[in-house]
Amino acid sequence: MYGWIWRHLPGNTFVRALCALVLALGVVFLLFQYVFPWAEPLLPFNDVTVDGGGS
Repeated sequence: MYGWIWRHLPGNTFVRALCALVLALGVVFLLFQYVFPWAEPLLPFNDVTVDGGGS
């Protein structure tokens, strides 16, 4: 997959690396802004099973 992306980016190696960096940052941005907030209520991170301990 990464090879396919690399072959389809325009320009020389420097321009391709810059485009690949911009694409990667865009994917990270979309994940943090849309995907992770959508999935957070579905994950069991807030299901705490520790009791107060009765002494």
